[in-house]
Amino acid sequence: MTQNMKGKVCLVTGGSSGIGKATCLELARMGATVILGCRNKDRGEGARAEIVRASGNETVGLMCSDLSSRRQVRALAEEFLRRYQRLDVLINNAATVPRHRSLTEDGLETQLAVNHLAPFLLTKLLLEILRRSAPSRVIVVSSGMHRTASLDFDSLQAEKSYRPMRHYALTKLLNIYFTYELARRLDGSGVTANCLSPGFTATDLGRDLSLFYRWAVKLFAHSKEKGARTCVYLASSAELKNITGKYFNKMKAARTSASSYDQDIARRLWEISGQLTP
Repeated sequence: MTQNMKGKVCLVTGGSSGIGKATCLELARMGATVILGCRNKDRGEGARAEIVRASGNETVGLMCSDLSSRRQVRALAEEFLRRYQRLDVLINNAATVPRHRSLTEDGLETQLAVNHLAPFLLTKLLLEILRRSAPSRVIVVSSGMHRTASLDFDSLQAEKSYRPMRHYALTKLLNIYFTYELARRLDGSGVTANCLSPGFTATDLGRDLSLFYRWAVKLFAHSKEKGARTCVYLASSAELKNITGKYFNKMKAARTSASSYDQDIARRLWEISGQLTP
């Protein structure tokens, strides 16, 4: 059962394309006030205008931020708090998969910074408004690829070796640790935290990767609209009002890898993430 989203305020990172854009469109169609968090202003403006036309909903906003930068993540949170009085749904969707290892302006490995540390920091910065808006929801887009990853704290930033999709799988495992630990810390607050796998979806996430990967996307990946279904479900379903600390696949709760339930690892990761986002 889907609740009426009119009056609800939703912030979606990575909202200018792929799963994020498809999610924003569906939430706008449900009547929500939707804010697209985007890196590129021109692409963001184009996506915002398209969503307004397709949904008939004028309450679609845009905020630009490069999530690889701690400074810009903080600026995004500050801008949101200046412009809006409530936040009902925060969807941490943005991700990147650079072909080669690179460092951000903060000296952090790029995938770790964008895929894990940005959601960690942005969520923490918006926790107060999420609490005031309760019942509210934090949603993190992970991946079924997390099952192929193992966490080595001595190579959290791919110091030992960098293989793009292997490291991507690790960041998606970190998303799950983060979600489970966040849910425990928010227990009883009225703010829920859940994560999901969108499935193998045709997006431009792997545009810099090998021809073989891009060929596989064309042949086997499903549409971004299908990939967004579980995200929209977690954001809008009335039956999930009190469900927290879960992982969803195809709109159903599912188990994650055995190691992802280790609470000691989750707490350690939380502490390290805090140290990396001072």
